[in-house]
Amino acid sequence: MNSLTAKTSLIGLKSNQFRHPLDLEATAALKQLPGLDWLVRALLGSMAEQIFYLDNIAASVLVSEQQLPELDHLLRDACQILDLEVPQLYVRQHPMPNAYTFAMRGKQPFIVVHTSLLDLLEPGEIQAVLAHELGHLKCEHGVYLTLANLIMLAAGQLPRLGEVLAQSLQAQILAWVRCAEFTCDRAGLLVTQDAKVMASVLMKLAGGSPKLAPLLNVDAFIAQARAYDHIDDELGLMIKELRSADLTHPLPVLRAREIDRWAHSREYLKLLQNHSRSTEAGIGWRHW
Repeated sequence: MNSLTAKTSLIGLKSNQFRHPLDLEATAALKQLPGLDWLVRALLGSMAEQIFYLDNIAASVLVSEQQLPELDHLLRDACQILDLEVPQLYVRQHPMPNAYTFAMRGKQPFIVVHTSLLDLLEPGEIQAVLAHELGHLKCEHGVYLTLANLIMLAAGQLPRLGEVLAQSLQAQILAWVRCAEFTCDRAGLLVTQDAKVMASVLMKLAGGSPKLAPLLNVDAFIAQARAYDHIDDELGLMIKELRSADLTHPLPVLRAREIDRWAHSREYLKLLQNHSRSTEAGIGWRHW
């Protein structure tokens, strides 16, 4: 893997400096659900958490300075930029390109990356994915992500109760997860500091393969994302809503559109400029 160019480290970065408004709104709504945490843990207890945790770490390779050091460097570099402690990183054999974060009470948080994702992306793009996952930790999404996983597990293990859970919670949980993804894409941009890298990741996840990836045109994909907003008639709006209603992630073109907007916003540019000046002046503090 090639070395990456130097970037601005965001010493003292706070999550509320980059969280997407939809994430803030959805998180506030989720916190108002009475007894959500208690309900899930009463149904499943801590055993489900342990099974989920052990299933991931027992079937994956732990990344370190001695094991896949290039990935370890990408992770540590991203953590330095986001001013975040370094979590564990695991690589798991899987044909579906994906990465996810797990945070459980009393356990060190960790990130899992599938081998097929590593095969698909370039080093800078891999770091963008790692930064996206770090965004969940920076914003303390972990508890809610775990709850989402446990709710889905409850639906599979306890059919009747699962049906009730699905009816009352699934839509809101999925809506929250989708909104949180917009925030984490921003974390990815803060690390890459290159909107085209973020767009390239989303493009490859939408329609890439190791064979097709070198042939894809990121500028054309960004133009496609910008054009998606032009579907403003009633039928188009309905189709867009139906396409994302049951997804755990927003549609790739919507994510590309959102990150393209934020990359050109005064908010993003000011955030980088302020931290760049602070770094040059030796001002700032770390969170640990």
